[in-house]
Amino acid sequence: MGYAPRAALLATALMFGASAGTVHAQGSGLPDQLAWTAYDVGSSGYNQAVAIGGALKNKLGVDLRVLPGKNDVSRQVPLRAGKVQFSATGVGASYMAQEGAFEFGTKQWGPQEVRVLVASNSDSNLSVGTAADAGIETIADLKGKRVAWVVGSPALNQNIGAILAFGGLTWDDVEKVEFPGFGAAWEGIVNNQADAAFASTTSGRAYQLEASPRGLFWPPLPHDDKEGWQRLKDAAPFFLPNAASEGATLSKEHPHEGAAYPYPILIAYDEQDPDLVYAMTKAMIELFPAYKDASPGINGWALDRQVFDWAVPYHEGAIRYFKEAGVWTDEHQAHNDRLIERQKVLKDAWAKVMAEDIDDPAEFKKAWFATRADALEAAGFKPIYQ
Repeated sequence: MGYAPRAALLATALMFGASAGTVHAQGSGLPDQLAWTAYDVGSSGYNQAVAIGGALKNKLGVDLRVLPGKNDVSRQVPLRAGKVQFSATGVGASYMAQEGAFEFGTKQWGPQEVRVLVASNSDSNLSVGTAADAGIETIADLKGKRVAWVVGSPALNQNIGAILAFGGLTWDDVEKVEFPGFGAAWEGIVNNQADAAFASTTSGRAYQLEASPRGLFWPPLPHDDKEGWQRLKDAAPFFLPNAASEGATLSKEHPHEGAAYPYPILIAYDEQDPDLVYAMTKAMIELFPAYKDASPGINGWALDRQVFDWAVPYHEGAIRYFKEAGVWTDEHQAHNDRLIERQKVLKDAWAKVMAEDIDDPAEFKKAWFATRADALEAAGFKPIYQ
């Protein structure tokens, strides 16, 4: 659950309406007020959260406050502090936070015991979008181009790195242009400060670039390029081949041959009240008909789109609902138990490094990743990040 003291932080939760409280809206098991963090305003994740909030209000009388965050850390801070109950996030604040990697590999964070409630697996892709006038037709063509780096957002930056690997490139092969947030990165392309950035194909920012004088193009990741896909999977095992028909410039007639993973992913910490998680999961699934057409890409939240053997474990409250729905199997439970075991190995490794009381940040990082890799390998897990 994050290994920093939380008592003082939790005391601020009520000001955001984040307490589960005693009043449940229309017998739903949910409080009258909920709060989530989500991606920046204009992102696909933010737009979907707002649409889901509309369904919660109209059907259950629940007010959902959505707090936009420019990067993974800014979305995770309110969740760890108890200021929000849930976060509609991406792989940065779920998978990478679990792993204690990148921004989550500092003394202030460490591996986070996060849990999934439900996730969106839509007909969109998550990839690098480029300005159509930049002359980029393949991933390899990104060499020497200006690529957006979002400060404090390991998901966006490492995902770009993985896609660059598909084309045989690294960040050293491109011109890194730093931006303070996701939205600013895409505005930077429109304003000719950059040529490429990472997003969902259904992101509002992608549609803005499409409508701009520069235009939008999604370089493909051909599914028959086995070597390219091996390089991509080695860097980011959560990606899967996907043909997207939803998003800016895309259609069923003109799909994008690329990659995807669940996004947004609704998460909580392991300690979140199982009854509240159960009620939130139930509402997300059973209210789906009320919000399924409200935003591009939002159809991925449907029950039959859920992937129960992904890379981050599900919360016990969510599992209770999925068992009742008859979709949770013994195989899913075994996979989930193994993921929770991975989190325990990471937690124990983190405690060991913290006990060494290393002051120098560079030395601490070196010690953490060495201890982390040793512990995971000893337990039969792949370190992924070293």
